[in-house]
Order: sequence, then C-alpha cells, then structure tokens
Amino acid sequence: MKKLIRLAALALTALFATPTLAQSMAEGQNKADYLAWLARDPGARAEVLSFKSYLEAAGVEDVVPTWQLVRTASDWRECAGPRFEVAPMGEWVHISETLEFVKAHVEPVIGRVEALSGFRNEALNQCAGGAKASAHRHFYALDLTPASVDMSRDAMIRSICKIHGFRGREYDIGLGFYSGRRFHVDSKGFRMWGANGKGATSPCVTGNYA
Repeated sequence: MKKLIRLAALALTALFATPTLAQSMAEGQNKADYLAWLARDPGARAEVLSFKSYLEAAGVEDVVPTWQLVRTASDWRECAGPRFEVAPMGEWVHISETLEFVKAHVEPVIGRVEALSGFRNEALNQCAGGAKASAHRHFYALDLTPASVDMSRDAMIRSICKIHGFRGREYDIGLGFYSGRRFHVDSKGFRMWGANGKGATSPCVTGNYA
C-alpha cells in the first residue's frame, strides 16, 4: 500500500513539475506559480475575478486561459518586476479586441495558442526592452506560441501571414515574429515587422520563414 501511495505521489509530482514547451519559455510563470501568487495576494484574486467576468461578458473567456493573460514579460526576474499583473480595468477592452481576432481567425487555422506575455507596466516594459509606445503597455498585445508541439515555425508563419493579409486590416492587427515559434499580435494598428522591429524584415514581406 505504501508503495502505491509513493508511486501515486511521484506521478502527481511529474504531472505538475514537467513544463510544456511554452511554459519552459515562461520560467517562473507557470500555473503553479500563478496559483501561489493568488494565494498570497487577496487583492490580486479580486482583480482576476473581475477580469474573468469581463472576458466572459465579452465572449472571449475561452480563447486563452486567464492565468496566461496575466503573465507579464519573460524578463520579469531580470527586471525585478511582477511575474503576473492584472492590467488596469480601462485597458481590458483592448485585449478583448485582440482575443476576438485570435478566436475568429488564428486558432481555427493553427490550433490553440498559449499566451507568454501580456500587459507590462511602464517600468517593466522599459527594462524588458519594449518600445516606449509598446502595445503591451496598454494591453493591446499578446506574445503567443502554438500549443501544439507538432507545428513548425515555417508552417506557423505561413499560416499567420495569410491570416494577417486577409483579415488583419479589418481588426487593426499588428503582427510580429521573434525567434522560434513566438509571435506577437495586437489590435493597436495594422502593421507587421520582423525580429529587428522593422516592417521590411517581416517574413510576411520577405517570404523568409526560417
């Protein structure tokens, strides 16, 4: 009986300790970290509940789990910033518009996505190297990655570039690509860029998906 209990405990440990590929890109910002943050901070719990209610009313609560939407910058530790933060209420409408695009046009083509970075306060955004007018500052933006490990970078970029070309202008979508399978989507204005932040280097323009 003790052996069975020990094996069950090991299985549970493996279940919660083994990160997905996306979670390994967001070290210290996995679901267990999120739950620990909520447990320590009653104010954060209240803010998250209000945010969840807003997403439900807007019809976008099922696009990306709420706990991923409150991830800040991947550089939070180096910047001594918060690993999770709820954006000010006045900014929530911005992310709902971005999520509408993801729900209607991104996920039907590339499947479920995981959010790696959302709202960043001014100090964290500056430290993380974000532009002064970064769309993350006012919660227009999400950095995303496909949840499926089977989708290649090449296939991901080809698909998202086509989506952006067909529907991006209608939703005022900004689209950027970083290394690996990480990409940026916001609803702050129709534009695109590559890894150096320039529109001319966007793989949607160059056709270079490597």
